[in-house]
Amino acid sequence: MTSGLWEHWVLPGIWITVQLTVYSAALATVVAFGVGMARTHRLWIVRFVAGLYTEIFRGTSALVLMFWIFFVLPQIAGWSLVPMWAAVLALGLSYGAYGAEIVRGALAAVAPAQREAGIALNFTPWQRMRLILLPQAVPEMIPPFSNLLIELLKGTALVSLLGIGDVSFAAYLVRLATTESAQIYSLTLLIYFVIAFLLTRLMRALERKTKAGIGQRPEPGIGLLRKMTSQRRDETAPAPVPAEGGGAA
Repeated sequence: MTSGLWEHWVLPGIWITVQLTVYSAALATVVAFGVGMARTHRLWIVRFVAGLYTEIFRGTSALVLMFWIFFVLPQIAGWSLVPMWAAVLALGLSYGAYGAEIVRGALAAVAPAQREAGIALNFTPWQRMRLILLPQAVPEMIPPFSNLLIELLKGTALVSLLGIGDVSFAAYLVRLATTESAQIYSLTLLIYFVIAFLLTRLMRALERKTKAGIGQRPEPGIGLLRKMTSQRRDETAPAPVPAEGGGAA
């Protein structure tokens, strides 16, 4: 692949993929916390509407929703979105529905005694949520949120069907120009892996910070080299020699 193709197609495609991931993740986070907290509301109508939203957007295809927003919504509303923002809206709403269940489950996992303590302190429901429940629930949300973020990154490849020049669409154009399928698609896989790895490290650091903020000790990570060294040391260690004369005097 020539440097011109790399500079004019692949690098801009990587940047567009990163933008799509960041914007969609931001929208999905807002939706997830809003709907997830609404699922625990004391009013049944709020819980019902939030649950209905979750079921609808979890049960529909993100790709079809993207097409609906881009092609059908302009006919209904009389205005249209550019492909980039139509894709962000579809991905954010879809993955936000999955995130809402993560938020709801993490809030439900907080010990009931913590809620009772907030009631005893005469906290309002919002104060209990902000000062007691969320600080304890957020660290438990981050690992599943990390998995959802990686799925969102891979889901951005759908936007190429709207003609958006993300890294998948750029790879397709380069393949047409060079007919080097193996090279370009292997490179595309590597690009997705590198971005996903960086996002995973970022979320892991965020998890450690949030746990430290509430006094929890983060789980110690074991690096690959340390793990391999420890395993090799265990394999090469001499077997213990049984003591002679096992009987007691």
